[in-house]
Amino acid sequence: MLIVGLTGGIATGKSTASRGFKAHGVPVIDADVIAHQIMEPGAVSYKLVVKHFGVDILQEGTKAIDRAKLGNIIFNDLAKRQLLNSCTHPYVRRRIAYAVFKYYIQGYAMCVLDIPLLFESGLDRFCGKVAVVSCTSERQLARLVSRNGFSREEAETRIKSQMPMNEKEKRATRVIGNNGSVEEMEDQIRRLVADWKPSVVRTIGTLVAPVGLVVSLPFVRTSMLGLGTLCACAAWIIGSVVG
Repeated sequence: MLIVGLTGGIATGKSTASRGFKAHGVPVIDADVIAHQIMEPGAVSYKLVVKHFGVDILQEGTKAIDRAKLGNIIFNDLAKRQLLNSCTHPYVRRRIAYAVFKYYIQGYAMCVLDIPLLFESGLDRFCGKVAVVSCTSERQLARLVSRNGFSREEAETRIKSQMPMNEKEKRATRVIGNNGSVEEMEDQIRRLVADWKPSVVRTIGTLVAPVGLVVSLPFVRTSMLGLGTLCACAAWIIGSVVG
């Protein structure tokens, strides 16, 4: 199964791209959704965050974490941002790994990891290919002001706090441009899926290869055929992941 990393900058249109992949039958694992799930009251990450940041980050009258309050605390404080990451990232990664495995055993040829901080977190190394959604800086700024109600200065500060878009574009396998209409972006995604999605034969081979790997292990020392089968299956699995 090909694992595709999907990322971009704040307000560049990554959510629209994510919906485009889903429309073509490609499952999408959304790191933001997972991050919300692990911060629900009672979850391990929730308890760790409240322990380290105090009850003042909770919404009045409820036990839910006020994400705006928490965001204001960590935005300009690197140490606190790293503390928050240590409370959440291990649990986000665990759920991502589980979801990838689930789609793998279900026989999907391709899945997408929708992760805003794909490069910053180092998770791009687990992806066979990476798609970056990009647009002009002025368009990004206008979207952020309109969507989040930020002033121009606030929006510029948020954008500057992230990895520069030109750096992300350099590290992408393909850049999805979002300076036109939704239909134009959808056409780019359609062509991307057609170009990248592994064939049915390759997908079946990827499912069978682990079985062959296990079956061949007892014969590795006694048979060249066993060793050959082991190597072939391992190569097939690695190739299917890196694309």
